Amino acid sequence: MFVAVACDFANPDHKDVVIDLLLQYGFKKSMNNLYESTANDDKRLTRLKKDIDRNTDSYDRLRIFQYPMENTLVITSLDNKKWVKFKMVV
Repeated sequence: MFVAVACDFANPDHKDVVIDLLLQYGFKKSMNNLYESTANDDKRLTRLKKDIDRNTDSYDRLRIFQYPMENTLVITSLDNKKWVKFKMVV
């Protein structure tokens, strides 16, 4: 599964911690504030979301793009400390 994470941090300390987490989970930086991986599964992604949640606040914004997932593009967004999932059939 292809996974991309787009990040927008309000606090530079949060940015450093979350980027370190992404690198630990096998993500590679592809652009400024964009990280990609093909080596993650659902269980690792769930753990990553929990780790990200512990190290961010309500001002930080992240989006996780997963493809293919049940023949759909899944976009999960962290907004105000809540994960919201969108599914798009492709």
